[in-house]
Amino acid sequence: MVQLKNELAKIKGIDKRFLTRLEKLKITSVRDLLWHFPSRYDDFSQIASICDLEADQTATIQGQIKHVSSRRTWRRKMIIVEAVVADDTGSIKAIWFNQPYLTKVLAPGRIVNFAGKISASQNDIYFSNPVYEFSGGGEREEGHTTGLVPIYPETKGLTSRGLRYLIKIILKNLNPVDEFIPLKALEENDLPEINEALATVHFPESLEEASRCKKRFAFEDLFLLQLNNLKVRSQLAKEKAAPINFSKIDLGEAITSIPFELTGPQQKSLTEILNDLSKGQPMNRLLQGDVGSGKTVVVAIAALLAAKQGYQVVFMAPTEVLAKQHYKTMTKIFAPLISNWELNVGILTGNEARCFFGEDLETEKKKAELVKEIANGAVKIIIGTHAVIQKDIKFKNLALAIIDEQHRFGVKQRAKFAADKKELFPHFLSMSATPIPRTLSLTIFGDLDLSIINELPKGRQEIATKIVAPANRKKAYDFIREQVKEGRQAFVICPRIEASEKEDGTAHQMMWKDVKAVKDEFEKLATKIFPDLVVGMLHGKMKSAEKSEIMNDLAKNKINILVSTSVIEIGVDIPNATIMMIEGAERFGLAQLYQFRGRVGRDKYKSYCFLFTSSSSTNAKQRLKSLVEAKNGFELAEKDLEIRGPGEFLGHSQTGLPDLAMNALNNMELTKAARDTAEKIIKKDPELEEDELLKEKLEHFQNQIHLE
Repeated sequence: MVQLKNELAKIKGIDKRFLTRLEKLKITSVRDLLWHFPSRYDDFSQIASICDLEADQTATIQGQIKHVSSRRTWRRKMIIVEAVVADDTGSIKAIWFNQPYLTKVLAPGRIVNFAGKISASQNDIYFSNPVYEFSGGGEREEGHTTGLVPIYPETKGLTSRGLRYLIKIILKNLNPVDEFIPLKALEENDLPEINEALATVHFPESLEEASRCKKRFAFEDLFLLQLNNLKVRSQLAKEKAAPINFSKIDLGEAITSIPFELTGPQQKSLTEILNDLSKGQPMNRLLQGDVGSGKTVVVAIAALLAAKQGYQVVFMAPTEVLAKQHYKTMTKIFAPLISNWELNVGILTGNEARCFFGEDLETEKKKAELVKEIANGAVKIIIGTHAVIQKDIKFKNLALAIIDEQHRFGVKQRAKFAADKKELFPHFLSMSATPIPRTLSLTIFGDLDLSIINELPKGRQEIATKIVAPANRKKAYDFIREQVKEGRQAFVICPRIEASEKEDGTAHQMMWKDVKAVKDEFEKLATKIFPDLVVGMLHGKMKSAEKSEIMNDLAKNKINILVSTSVIEIGVDIPNATIMMIEGAERFGLAQLYQFRGRVGRDKYKSYCFLFTSSSSTNAKQRLKSLVEAKNGFELAEKDLEIRGPGEFLGHSQTGLPDLAMNALNNMELTKAARDTAEKIIKKDPELEEDELLKEKLEHFQNQIHLE
């Protein structure tokens, strides 16, 4: 008998070559094998008569082998095996390529089932590379051509037939698996017990049975995910944090120092954040908001109030551009307040170290000096990139950690701040300008409280978004010229930096053949289209100093048109820019396109977003049309989820979630049922001390996934 934990390599009878091929699919244990679920099922439940077969049909027949032969083709040196099988209504030929051993297996006179696709030649129809199964006159191997036949994700040298054969043997010799999901939860959701589910998901009697079993394993993953989220919440609630108490006078002074009025959602989010900060348990909140909705101002107020009470605040961004943008926003809007409250704001990136003390008081520092001042508590607010979580960075009394675009940081990186805690745990505030549908937020970020800013500041005009046909390119260029004449600026986004040096005709080359490249487009626009204007170029391969110079010139309106890659997706704030022109728009995700569009329309001027595409794909057109029609980022995210599904929306590599769980994320009913089950367990046994099996399963699940 075998157990789930057994390594396949230690099971007698499995060929080493087979093991090597399984490893390509990351299958090394019995558990890995049994959780390698079918991607689909071919229905061979009906036996067809040979006389009724037609070209392009997928069918199963049963008959007697009449003749088997093989031949080698002269040109391609390929071995072709041919067999003729007959039933009472006629006969048909079957053909296989490079499988010479079949001449010894398919002996004339044996009764066999053939299943597969019917192909057509000039003269007749034939089975092309069918699967076979003997049904009389010899040893029977069931499950290849009868009923529902499971088809698995495969790799070179490893077919579904081989997987079926091995899985069937393993299931017959498998020790009963302990069920860790409460039986009551399974009954309430009409889900099978684990042993029944394992056997049936691989060899179901019906598609309904298969679907029910897959739903059970999806529930299992969602249940463990929710259990993990709730356990994190439960553990965090036991930690102690510094209660940051602020006066109404300070809050009023901070709000009145802003040169504009906060929107309703901004005020609500700020209240939720400040209420959390005043508690003795650490805050763990996610602030979501549209591009340009004013998230930075809200978190800046929270940071300043914490610093006013003598605590340190760290504000971490994924890119240097975004870190500088946050530093600029805070030191520009709140300069008088920083002076009055005698605070300071430092910035630390891979290329910069400086400290701001108030109006006209800013000092460049050596990194070692700034690091020392952070350690002794002299710097109150520290803005930076990954540089702020390096080993040599220590905080004296860190009370609030703010992390922007939090899905871009791994859990281990975020945990760095927690690891540095002494007696008190820092409050955590995450930000994201990438709207995530509520279902996914509750599931993926179920350990976080949620605040949403879904309204743009007053005075912002709606950005006119249009899909532009190639024939109207000149009109777009003319419109850009008119905008520049009025003093405005424009962005032109391209999918890649440069064209390939040579076109070799490969599929990859052909796919990118007509895609605009930054360097080529910059040359064309600067010399041919707008020779009288100042055209700049920006891309990821440029040195940091070059990027900074370009961005400074852009901010000072010394550049009329900036040709760039997606490097400007986040953190670029040029209020004077009114045109976003995106080349090859179909090659970007909807979230990216939304971020691009958010780089314009940041002031009182009417702004425009032009989407250029040469794609004839219905899906591409549907996606771009969604961007044109969506009223806000959250509406667009829901549409994007509907079009692409959770897997593509989130990215499997970002979450590490199993496929079944990923596909079930937009099933609100199943997600809620999983969460309800998890809540009952955590409420009764927060540390899972009464259920060692469930505790072990959760630990295994936590090691498998990585939520970023």
